[in-house]
Amino acid sequence: MSLFWNILLLGLLVVVVLYIVKTYNNLVMLSNNLKKAWANIDVLLKQRYDEIPKLVKTVKGYMKHERETIINVIKARGQCIRASGVGKQGEAENMLTEALGRLFALAEKYPELKANQNFMYLQNRITDIENQIADRREFYNDSVNTYNIKIHQLPDALIASFAGFKDAELFKISPRERRDVAIDF
Repeated sequence: MSLFWNILLLGLLVVVVLYIVKTYNNLVMLSNNLKKAWANIDVLLKQRYDEIPKLVKTVKGYMKHERETIINVIKARGQCIRASGVGKQGEAENMLTEALGRLFALAEKYPELKANQNFMYLQNRITDIENQIADRREFYNDSVNTYNIKIHQLPDALIASFAGFKDAELFKISPRERRDVAIDF
């Protein structure tokens, strides 16, 4: 009879160990997916940062009196490059998006600029990259949500806590971006 209990106990121990290993590996996979999702955003941000100096160079010749707007774009780009962490990066990215929006809006006042092929190409390129960034941010936040749920559900939460898995931060927009947009005709 003791052989039966020993085998049963050994089988139970194997099942528990396999469950712990499977859960840990799943948490590692989710954590790495988060890193990959953020790295994918970084790729697009790098492309956008590379296009902005070209845009500024194109715009400078036309917008002699809009120096402040151009300086704001350059400053915002610099803050984005220096930002660390999801929260700081999000704030800096929101400032850059806002500055680019003002720059594109001002371009409407300059018919020669709007006709410039380089400007139109760069404006379309940056707008396309912005759309891709928005899609990747959504995917990142979905990945963060899945990961955060997993590390808080029992019994996985016990393994996550023991292994040191911590909550990941969602990419958020600033309160300024939540305001209604004023449209004048």
